[in-house]
Amino acid sequence: MIQKLNENELIEIKKKRSVRRALAKNSHFWFFTIYFSHYISYPFAQFHNEMFSITEDINLKMAVLVAFRGSSKSTIMSLSYPIWAITGCQQKKFVLIVSQTQSQARLHLSNIKRELETNELLKNDIGPFQEVSDEWGATSIVLSNFDARITIASTEQSIRGVRHGQYRPDLVVCDDVEDLNSIKTRESRDKTFQWLTGEILPIGDISTKFIIVGNLLHEDCLLMRLKAMMEKNKQSDSKFLAYPLIDDNEIIAWPGKFPNMEAINKLKASIGTDSAWYREYLLKIISDADRLVHPEWIKYYEGIERDKRDFRMVGTGIDLAISQKESADFTSMITAKVFGRKEKLEIYIYPNPVNQRLTFPQTVAKIEEISAILGRESKIFVEDVGYQQSIIQHLNSRNIHCEGVKVNGQDKRSRLALVTHLIEQGKILFPKKGAEELISQLVGFGIEKHDDLADAFSLLILKILELDNQPTPAMYVLTTGNFYDRGSRHLSDIY
Repeated sequence: MIQKLNENELIEIKKKRSVRRALAKNSHFWFFTIYFSHYISYPFAQFHNEMFSITEDINLKMAVLVAFRGSSKSTIMSLSYPIWAITGCQQKKFVLIVSQTQSQARLHLSNIKRELETNELLKNDIGPFQEVSDEWGATSIVLSNFDARITIASTEQSIRGVRHGQYRPDLVVCDDVEDLNSIKTRESRDKTFQWLTGEILPIGDISTKFIIVGNLLHEDCLLMRLKAMMEKNKQSDSKFLAYPLIDDNEIIAWPGKFPNMEAINKLKASIGTDSAWYREYLLKIISDADRLVHPEWIKYYEGIERDKRDFRMVGTGIDLAISQKESADFTSMITAKVFGRKEKLEIYIYPNPVNQRLTFPQTVAKIEEISAILGRESKIFVEDVGYQQSIIQHLNSRNIHCEGVKVNGQDKRSRLALVTHLIEQGKILFPKKGAEELISQLVGFGIEKHDDLADAFSLLILKILELDNQPTPAMYVLTTGNFYDRGSRHLSDIY
């Protein structure tokens, strides 16, 4: 893994001009480290090493790079690399940088121009970077002493046939050529793809290198289409690379900047929406149109203030998983207190649900513990399928009220979809604290690694709805005031 040099090592290198120039010429990493150290605030991570390798690999013709916001991908690919590609060993002659809009493209050029004009160490070692008065401007920079040009363009303009003297573009960097508006319709997505394949990819020659940087905004966005194209063609000179801030195993990509989950959670709290968090940092596509539960639907309670006479039952929905392997699902148990029925129905989700890898004996023991605290009148609901039937029989033999729930071949998504209207209507209320993982699975259903809590939740709510549609006498569970108080006070003791 590439690490940030300590100050003494960097000072020693900066003292020797011949060493600096030799290192910088042959290595983009050393070029960046020596001349762009002011952009380095934290130790590099392994994925930075891979980014530099992408730029240095002369056999790589196309790289599609997706990385979390703040990963320095644009600094490396759209600022440092164009300069090094011209001044280093690759000796590129015509670099084209493309963004979605002219203002974005001009910002890239402005950043490059500022480094060429104000970076004294860079100018002294590799410059001077001589201006051509009519071309050191808004859309191009000409480095006459290298006979090279850096030009910007946008998706809004045609760049067919562009040249620098006899040179066609030999390095093309596309940085954020899509946004949330441009991917909304199939027509606009087709337009972007046709622009890339019809104008950008044919613009170079056999030695042209393409770097395409961006984020996954839609299942059918440009980068996803390019990924599918690469997988289909299996070209050895093309790569698709994705670097989420946290992977599915909860490994942090940049520990030098985010040393632990506390730092990650602090960052997450500063992000405006869950959609932005998943999209920009976890690189997971979550379409509002496909989302089953929207974050703004979630309603919270601080205390249960319903009339005890409206109380119906306490139920626990259980999603069983026996395996304890690291890759296995969790056994999840969601408990709720139910009041009223029909239009007056309210369901209060208890905090701190069970979400653990448990053996069969441990599962039985946990259910018995819940039943003892909630009281014998409480109900346990388990999906009535396969091996789970045995746990239903076992619990009932021990005088624990356990009912099997038939799912009738419905998959998890379908089951959850049947109950989400109750969340939207505010009939299902969540505790202020202790349901964060459950809510995360609900609003991120389909992209979260685990969905066991969401499945236990949907199973429980479906059963409550089934009971709600039965004749009144069969629905109510008689209980005492002591049971009501006992359940409210002590369930958190086992969760």
